[in-house]
Amino acid sequence: MRVEIWSDIACPWCYVGKARFEKALRDFPHRDEVEVVHRSFELDPGRAKDDIQPVITMLTKKYGMSAAQAEAGEDNLGAQAAAEGLDYRTRGRDHGSTFDMHRLLHFAKEQGRQERLLDLLYRANFAEERSVFNDDERLVELAVAAGLEAEAVRAVLADPGAYADDVRADEREAARLGASGVPFFVLDRKYGVSGAQPAEVFTQALIQAYGERASLTIVDSADGADGADACGPDGCAVPQR
Repeated sequence: MRVEIWSDIACPWCYVGKARFEKALRDFPHRDEVEVVHRSFELDPGRAKDDIQPVITMLTKKYGMSAAQAEAGEDNLGAQAAAEGLDYRTRGRDHGSTFDMHRLLHFAKEQGRQERLLDLLYRANFAEERSVFNDDERLVELAVAAGLEAEAVRAVLADPGAYADDVRADEREAARLGASGVPFFVLDRKYGVSGAQPAEVFTQALIQAYGERASLTIVDSADGADGADACGPDGCAVPQR
């Protein structure tokens, strides 16, 4: 069975959702038969490489909220991440283009290092002090830590066309499947799970997708709520106290 996950490195709910999905997968009795494929989705596909803002500034401008409200939202996101065993810096992070990171993830996939690089990119963006945006050498360091060759990584970054078509193809496929935000999980092209759902929802979807054949069905929370926390073209949902 194949699970495809559309996500963006700038999306905090993708960071949290990946951990929740992996929790469900660890307990799934057929986990050794599950292939996980990560696919690209940019929240800001037209953003210039040098267009970088502090996250708090971006939130205040995009949502019209006060700095105190933005900081409270980040504090709540930090608590959500901590509940999944993830580190999360609630202050001092940047927001910018993730296009080069997605290109590198496609290169890493060819080398069998995609999962490791994705984990390192998430941690670097959400938990570490040094920014991952508009810093090619930072990306080289992370890619080398994932097991890739430094010069090969530099060559990919130096060629803006390298793996660009792969990124765009993933994004077109996400649109075709009806994904307007991320994370978005597609299980064996039978079931779709939208948002950073609880692990129990992922467990339900894994069981259903493994045992049934059906058209793509959105699996949602047991209470019937319309989607879980996710990031979309208008930004990321901010949890409320």
